[in-house]
Amino acid sequence: MRESNSVAVLTGISAITSAQIGTLLELYKFPQLTFGPLDRVLSEQSKFPSLYQMPQKDTSLAIAMVSLILHFSWNWVGLLISLDENSLWIISELREEMAKNRVCVAFEHVISSNMFMEVTNYIRFHHQINNSSANVFIIYGDNEHLQNLTLYFGQFLMTGKVWLMTSQSELFISRRYFMLGSFHVHLIFSHHHPDISGFKNYVREVNPSKHPEDFYLARLWVLSFNCSYSESDCVTWENCPQDASLEWLPGHIFEMAMSEESYNIYNAVYAVAHTIHKMLLHQTEGNGKGIVPSPAQLHPFLKKIQFHNPAGDLVILDEKEKLEAEYDIVNNWNFPEGLEVKVKVGLFSPYALHGHQLSISEDMIEWAIGTTETPYSVCSESCDSGFRKSPQEEKAACCFDCIPCPENEISNGTDMEQCVKCPEHQYANTERNQCLLRVASFLAYGEPLGMVLACMALCFSTLTAAVLGVFVRYQDTPIVKANNRALSYILLISLICCFLCSLLFIGRPNTVTCILQQITFGVVFTVGVSTVLAKTLTVVLAFKATSPGRTIRWLLVSGAPNFIIPICTLLQVTLCGIWLGISPPFLDTDVHSEHGHIIILCNKGSLTAFYCVLGYLGTLAMASFTVAFLARNLPDTFNEAKFLTFSMLVFCSVWLTFLPVYHSAKGKVMVAVEVFSILASSAGLLCCIFAPKCYIILLKSDRNSLRGFRNKAPKQKNKI
Repeated sequence: MRESNSVAVLTGISAITSAQIGTLLELYKFPQLTFGPLDRVLSEQSKFPSLYQMPQKDTSLAIAMVSLILHFSWNWVGLLISLDENSLWIISELREEMAKNRVCVAFEHVISSNMFMEVTNYIRFHHQINNSSANVFIIYGDNEHLQNLTLYFGQFLMTGKVWLMTSQSELFISRRYFMLGSFHVHLIFSHHHPDISGFKNYVREVNPSKHPEDFYLARLWVLSFNCSYSESDCVTWENCPQDASLEWLPGHIFEMAMSEESYNIYNAVYAVAHTIHKMLLHQTEGNGKGIVPSPAQLHPFLKKIQFHNPAGDLVILDEKEKLEAEYDIVNNWNFPEGLEVKVKVGLFSPYALHGHQLSISEDMIEWAIGTTETPYSVCSESCDSGFRKSPQEEKAACCFDCIPCPENEISNGTDMEQCVKCPEHQYANTERNQCLLRVASFLAYGEPLGMVLACMALCFSTLTAAVLGVFVRYQDTPIVKANNRALSYILLISLICCFLCSLLFIGRPNTVTCILQQITFGVVFTVGVSTVLAKTLTVVLAFKATSPGRTIRWLLVSGAPNFIIPICTLLQVTLCGIWLGISPPFLDTDVHSEHGHIIILCNKGSLTAFYCVLGYLGTLAMASFTVAFLARNLPDTFNEAKFLTFSMLVFCSVWLTFLPVYHSAKGKVMVAVEVFSILASSAGLLCCIFAPKCYIILLKSDRNSLRGFRNKAPKQKNKI
């Protein structure tokens, strides 16, 4: 080696071979340039200080592969790797990039270097691939492992799979094992490089006659063109076509385009030439005499060499300053009879803007035989809008079930992790993919229910006013006088107010009506019920006044029962004042009772205060009912104790029924229940107390006179 005129050595694809040769060359400090793929072991300067690797860095390979996977919406990928250091590095990069982009590993298979000891693993691997829902696989490994994988592919038929690999892997995954007719698709990532001017013409014209020293070229000629040759003084080729050319050979035997390895050799030759040129210039500038350099003297210049080759690419040998590789994405088109053509279908550039690094021509890709559609490789089908993903237990994140969004929540995209709740003023449509504006709803005068209740309130208030008019018209008749016409007037006026206060509950609520609803209801009903209590006590005192003693007579004559009305009303007003001070009613909305509607209603504020008001009314009603019930059999021509008893029974029944119905109702039905209870209880008082009196006044006028009273008195005595 010391006597050789060589100044550097080119070593080939195998990193193991390069390492073995490098150990020997290092003894002589002989520069070694490798044109195989960049190897991390060979990058250790402490072990191989005289070795230089020509390829660019593969730091973006994982990003390039995952970008292609994302482009086709694949998220379920199998990994086939060897256990060499390069594979372990790339697999960690792949896992990190896949996890970052939510691409899952369907399974991971380690390619063994010893095929005969791993027969069981290969059988299991075949079963795993055929039964997996993954249709996309990444292959990465060193040459020795991949050679065993090609033997495996030759034994089993697996169709419709997509294989992502580098150009180095593709050299060993022979096309014939993928079956003619494209039963498989492989997309190859190779370093991008510009075309070398004149290279194809050179290859087209090359033949063994021009290069007799090239043994491999002669061997190729013999095998490909059925030539024979004889050796005498010169080599004579026989039975060869005169115009035979490498261009005639199919792509899987010989490729006309410059391969990635050839381009690295091209750059290696130029690197050595540039280095020698710089070294000679340095010597000439130093002592004016150029001496043929020894190989060891090239190292300082090789380490720093940077130049642009004739194709325009920047070549750097220092691994710390090497550029990241751009990747051509190549697809094999396989024509009948094994005529293979490699077609560039895409490009990945790490120097492009994010989101524009990958460009791909889908229509140029030849997919598996029998299909023109892009293969699927997903663990679970995408969840459409209106659904969200629900992870499957003990499975990868890409495996999930699709469940509908809950009520009033939507998802308007595919594969949504969570559904989004609609705002309060909106609701989810039936498909749960859009929020629609809610329609404002309340107990309106224009709708049938509101119209009926409003008509009832007006009719009953008119009827009550008519009764009041009758009582005023016949105020001097015995029946009106006997039933305490002053209290009757107060009761009738309070009933008119009761009927009319129900109108506050109908129509679009506002803050004022919300307060007036409950306060007016509580006060006017208190006036009405306390008036009934006063009338009942008046009847009892009237009969007790006939007994000896001045106290009861004084109470009756002084009109003491009438003071019950202001006293009871004052207590209710106090309760209402406390209610307004602590937590008054306010305007509120209900979005849950009616789908697609937002119900505008009045919130009671403090439910405790509301039930205190009702409880107070109930207490007055029960007191009136009790007193009236005890006085129901007192004799008198116009004794109304029985009617008061029955009216209080109706009143209490209505409000006792109101409580459970009110709590079970929702939305504007709840308001309608309260309005109906107001009308029903008020109508009960009106009918039970005043209907009999109006009947006598208007239809039985003969009984509403002194003569009628005298005629009926003996009958009452006989009954007693």
